[in-house]
Amino acid sequence: MENEQRIGYVHSLESFGAADGPGVRYMIFMSGCAMRCQFCHNPDTWKIGAGTPYTADELLSKAMRYRSYWGSKGGITVSGGEPLLQIDFLLELFRKAKEKGIHTAIDTSGNPYTTAEPFYSKWKELMKVTDLVLLDIKQIDNEEHRKLTGFGNENILALARELSDWNVPVWIRHVLVPGGSDRDDYLQRLADFLATLSNVERVDVLPYHTLGVFKWQNLGIPYPLEGVEPPTRERVENAERILKVSEYKGFGI
Repeated sequence: MENEQRIGYVHSLESFGAADGPGVRYMIFMSGCAMRCQFCHNPDTWKIGAGTPYTADELLSKAMRYRSYWGSKGGITVSGGEPLLQIDFLLELFRKAKEKGIHTAIDTSGNPYTTAEPFYSKWKELMKVTDLVLLDIKQIDNEEHRKLTGFGNENILALARELSDWNVPVWIRHVLVPGGSDRDDYLQRLADFLATLSNVERVDVLPYHTLGVFKWQNLGIPYPLEGVEPPTRERVENAERILKVSEYKGFGI
């Protein structure tokens, strides 16, 4: 039917997010993710088709209750899981959000990105109603990325280049894992790549943590980084220095 709305499957909602975009954010965590990041702190979001079904209007109705708290910078951030796996729903949600003047952001790994159709046409339309992309670059080295996540990163880096060409504002996020991404040569390669992009407004180094290990245990999944400790403050500062975090202007939070 013409007026029938798409259904999106949502893992959870958070009313007052403060770290996933500018200002206060209404956070929508979508269900489903194809990647299997060894440090994932939300393995309970992996299952595709799980979660609570919502229409775009239902989610916007919930979000709008908190609009008075957003100020001039806040809005909606859709995360996951991997939100681009539900791109049809996301496109409908963001189109309706923009009609209401809401700032829209996507937190994505970029893994579903492809120039194949029908995804690519939908992606281009989605970017017209997206104000900010928070792009998680897990690992700059392709083979190490494959070991870490189960997938290579060629399409993710291609996505980053395209966002730069289109001048879509981007925040880069990079999880620092001792024994993994916490190597100066990898960090320098990432810094060199970011220097080729013209649209990066912020770079965040996210220290690896073990707060989600209990979820792996509850799901009966062996945790692949058992025994790995969070990076020291010195290593985090080293990564921030190599990635020139202070040189990116960002938005005020």
